[in-house]
Amino acid sequence: MRKLFILLTCLIISIVSFAQDLTGTVKDADGKPITNASVSLLNAKDSSVIKLAVTDKEGHYQFKSIKTASYLLNVSFVGYKPKYTSVKETAGKENVTVPAIVLEKAAADLATVTITARKPMIEVKADKTILNVENNINAVGNDALELLKKSPGVLVDKDDNISLSGKNGVQIFIDGKPSPLTGSDLANYLKSLQSSQIEAIELITNPSAKYEAAGNGGIINIKLKKNKSFGTNGSINAGYNLGTYPKYNAGVSLNHRNKKINLFGNYNYNDGTYENNMYMHREQLDTLFNGHTVMTNKNKTHGFKAGADYFLDSKNTVGVMVNGNLGNYSFDNVSTTPISYIPTGVVDRILVANNTSSSKRDNVNFNANYRFADTSGHELNVDGDYGFYHIKSNQLQPNTYYKPDGTTIINQYVYNMIAPTDINIYSLKADYEQNLKKGRLGLGGKVSYVNSDNDFQRYDVYSSSKIMDTLRSNAFRYTENINALYANYNRQFKGFMIQAGLRVENTVSEGRSNGYKWENEYVRYDSAFNRNYTDFFPSAAVTFNKNPMNQWSVSYSRRIDRPAYQDLNPFEFKLDEYTFQKGNTQLRPQYTNSIAVTNTFKYFLTTTLNYSHVSDVFSQIIDTAEKSKAFISKKNLADQDIVSLNISMPFQYKWYSMFTNVNTYYTHYAANFGEGRTINLDAFAVNLYSQQTFKVSKKTTMELSGFYASPSIYQGTFKSKAMWSIDGGVSQQLFKGKVVAKATVTDIFHTMKWGGTSNFAGQYIKANGNWESRQLRINLTYRFGNNQVKAARQRKTAADDEGKRVGGGNSGGGGGIQ
Repeated sequence: MRKLFILLTCLIISIVSFAQDLTGTVKDADGKPITNASVSLLNAKDSSVIKLAVTDKEGHYQFKSIKTASYLLNVSFVGYKPKYTSVKETAGKENVTVPAIVLEKAAADLATVTITARKPMIEVKADKTILNVENNINAVGNDALELLKKSPGVLVDKDDNISLSGKNGVQIFIDGKPSPLTGSDLANYLKSLQSSQIEAIELITNPSAKYEAAGNGGIINIKLKKNKSFGTNGSINAGYNLGTYPKYNAGVSLNHRNKKINLFGNYNYNDGTYENNMYMHREQLDTLFNGHTVMTNKNKTHGFKAGADYFLDSKNTVGVMVNGNLGNYSFDNVSTTPISYIPTGVVDRILVANNTSSSKRDNVNFNANYRFADTSGHELNVDGDYGFYHIKSNQLQPNTYYKPDGTTIINQYVYNMIAPTDINIYSLKADYEQNLKKGRLGLGGKVSYVNSDNDFQRYDVYSSSKIMDTLRSNAFRYTENINALYANYNRQFKGFMIQAGLRVENTVSEGRSNGYKWENEYVRYDSAFNRNYTDFFPSAAVTFNKNPMNQWSVSYSRRIDRPAYQDLNPFEFKLDEYTFQKGNTQLRPQYTNSIAVTNTFKYFLTTTLNYSHVSDVFSQIIDTAEKSKAFISKKNLADQDIVSLNISMPFQYKWYSMFTNVNTYYTHYAANFGEGRTINLDAFAVNLYSQQTFKVSKKTTMELSGFYASPSIYQGTFKSKAMWSIDGGVSQQLFKGKVVAKATVTDIFHTMKWGGTSNFAGQYIKANGNWESRQLRINLTYRFGNNQVKAARQRKTAADDEGKRVGGGNSGGGGGIQ
């Protein structure tokens, strides 16, 4: 695999040299230069993007060292109609000057003719990397979590925790809005989100002050597809995946647009059974637990979105939207654990825990939006949001001990956990931008309020009845109010550009847990905590762009990660007789300071060196309890240092295109909890990703992609092993392009298997496992109606990062916020 990537890198570096400069000017109808207009240089044969540029304050743009060929120029600017201009082949000329391009102001009723330009599969920009899923054949039939596993610099561990460039605390956005889920809920939602719904994945490594300060690893924004035309149009898609079990998905999307109104909606259904295997060897004191677990999940989800935008006039737009996800989940966990005495190696007993659980998770969000934008650069967006989450779970957990013969029962303990959860989120935000002193000023604010109510009921089950365990049953109520203000400023100077911003956030939170304790009798007690803190989050960046062919930028940001609601919840969830997990009411936010240096060479090679220091970093720790038992909880480690180097290299030539990303990083965890419970681990890791696309004919495209992750560290204590995979696929257009058929095989060599070790608090763990990574996936998409003009508006709603923390890091609990 390493040889493959070395060969690919050498191929990229051996690109042919270019010969000409191409320059020009962009003006308005009055002959005034237009600053910051986007100029795309396209191949005249297939409209593929060659290079990108932005006009300076005099309206000039320049493309240096381009090959002799025929091109198209695409020029666009907010409030103006985009314009295409052809540039004929000019062999023998050293430089080419294009006649001045004049843009006309856009009219509200204009039906623009679109020239289709095929987006590159990966776009690398100064602040983010964009993976265009629509052009990715190997994305077919994948869910969003599988796509993230293959995204450049992204790593998803065995517990579905997501990290970016070696840093956890990544915020997942859906259409510019932070996801209202974390932990197992977030993983389940991403698994229900099919690739047929996704347009692109944006990896934003250096968010400005406009974004919420949460997320030390940056932001991953999943952009869902939008319809793009006047009149009525839509699409229908259906897919079938075959791994260990079959899986089905289907969806329909409709859009109607005229001069004054845009109505849009979509519905998607997913039905699948998924299998995971885990082997865990755990040594604690003189006892060995050697377990094998087969986890089978059955998921049925319904996702929907509906909305309307009404164009009051050319400057004012109002809109409403409702979206949601309704899911039914069942979980079977068959675990067999021989327990032996280490000095003799003789099995003493066998624990069989066949857990079954069912859950229902319903989420609906409502949004109202107002937008004002004029041609002089003033823009105002106001969003009001309300979202509710109803989560119900019911888990039955029998624990049966057998003698070493595996047939004679010694004893049995059966538990039933019922946990309803209700969460309400309210938020209001406003963002304003205008031109100021030859730059761009942004101001905004946000107010959010969260109310979470959890009731955990645990029962001891007997042959004829069940009795509530009042000592371990609990009620947890949590409220949180976040108030934020920000200012951000961008300006282009001669040869360099600056961006500086400051965000201030005040957080007021309260948690209250009502349980029982034994004082000659069961007595209700109140375990409450209150917090009120204000933080400042500066961000700044300087980009040196005097030479567009060799640009440098330096950026800095400070960010925060607040604990997920479930991680604060003191409920005690029993996984089996020897393993349980609970929240930590003392868990504090973690803070990250990052500085990065980026170089972009000839719009081809992008290199970023980043250093981050995380204080009070929280990680999931497997600690000890009652001598031979283990409990899983999140704690604040002392600190974490990460140094990363990321290199991105796209290449495109006629029928062949390729993208290779190399991400290397060094990470160090250090903490001392006393009593010999210390952590001092470091690792140098490498993540590689490469994708090759072959345009076999006008209607047939083939694709080959590969992924490699070297050994690293998960959650502060777990040393992981390397894993890699290769996918292959083909895409075929039918019926004049209205039908697209795609087929792919994922993880062809079945190598995506995780594994690793942990040695903490006198407990040694060696674990490994796998999932249905190798699958045959087939997908059909049929598009109908008019597909010529604009898309439904993309807008970021107000229910931001406090929403993403709905749900916990607990993946196997029986209650609380699941």
